[in-house]
Amino acid sequence: MDGQTAQDTKPPSTPPDIPIFQRIKDYLLGEIASGRWKEGDLVPSEQALVRQFGVSRMTVNRAVRELTAEQVLTRRQGSGTYVAPQKYQATLVEIRNIADEVRARGHVHASRPRLLESGAASEALAARFGVAAGAPLFHSLIVHEENGRPIQVEDRWVNPACAPAYLEQDYTRITPNEHLMVAAPLQGATYSIEALPAPREVAEMLAISPGSACLVLKRQTSSNGLVASVVTMWHPGDLYKFTGSVG
Repeated sequence: MDGQTAQDTKPPSTPPDIPIFQRIKDYLLGEIASGRWKEGDLVPSEQALVRQFGVSRMTVNRAVRELTAEQVLTRRQGSGTYVAPQKYQATLVEIRNIADEVRARGHVHASRPRLLESGAASEALAARFGVAAGAPLFHSLIVHEENGRPIQVEDRWVNPACAPAYLEQDYTRITPNEHLMVAAPLQGATYSIEALPAPREVAEMLAISPGSACLVLKRQTSSNGLVASVVTMWHPGDLYKFTGSVG
């Protein structure tokens, strides 16, 4: 239905304690996840969503604005709002399991959990997850090794609503990525890459000198209309590179 406006349908019933703007986001995400709206499809206008949900234009605008910021939707001046290309499927950094990457090179992967706990969301994390400050989040800190050499420090926060059994896993046998791909199937992702000097605690885990150059990948993933995971991954700059293709 490329170039056609997605037909209005009755929004699904949702628990009354969910904010109205989140209900609208869930509805839009559900239509995309189901395949009814595909990449490039024109989604209903804000005015149509106002009529459909019986809410204010401001509420609808917040839902659409947030999905645009999350790269789920894209706005074209004077044309409308469309389903954005799902770039997480073919980007510079493909979302892959690091254990699979290491094994594909014919090497041995090992995971060394350093921390696995439930913690309270800071204001910054609360804003990213869309929860109240102090809300419970799961936190893991894991060192990944290739042939016995540390190649990644994975510092991950997880939404318990998306992966309630996250803390119960044995991360010496599986990776967080493997568990989350099953518990919280990927719906979308955003990421950034930058070069940063290694803080002392990261340097110790990577067996490098403090201040050494690292490639740092920061990624946020979503599942079922919620932010599922926020992770920062540190890699020794002299050992690691990111490759991939676009198209």
